[in-house]
Amino acid sequence: MSAAGDVIETARARGGLGRAFARAAHGPVTVPPDLPAVLEAALVRRIGELLGLARRAGQAVAGFDKAREWLRSGRGRMIVQASDGSVTERARFLGGAGESVVVLSPLPAAALGRVFGRDHVVHVAIAPGRLGERLAVEAARLGGLRRDGGGGKTGAVEQTQTDGANG
Repeated sequence: MSAAGDVIETARARGGLGRAFARAAHGPVTVPPDLPAVLEAALVRRIGELLGLARRAGQAVAGFDKAREWLRSGRGRMIVQASDGSVTERARFLGGAGESVVVLSPLPAAALGRVFGRDHVVHVAIAPGRLGERLAVEAARLGGLRRDGGGGKTGAVEQTQTDGANG
């Protein structure tokens, strides 16, 4: 079984989710009807906690100017952008970096802002390291859970090649 949202929902609707968990646990299991929502909330909380750890460890900065400077200097190798941020502004931010960068969009601007003590945050640069790696894993899990039948990418990890132009 996969942790993808549509797979979980299909298995739950058919009653197969409880059987799958029971087989894995070697005993009876009760699966809550809102399991996808519970899993999503847990992953969102975990991503927020990882971002907070990165911020307190000096491995994350927020804001267009600070994050862009980290990206240009090579200190930031991963970018977290608000999922509800302007597509144009997000692309403008990434322009001119001149190297491959991992881009995550797991949370809206208000949730990112709470981590950094602001109303909202659209751009966050993350330094390379284990916290960034864990963040990418959790964002991929959230993206898989949120992915609908249409292949939505909310929360997914994207590998973006910037064009190297100054902008």
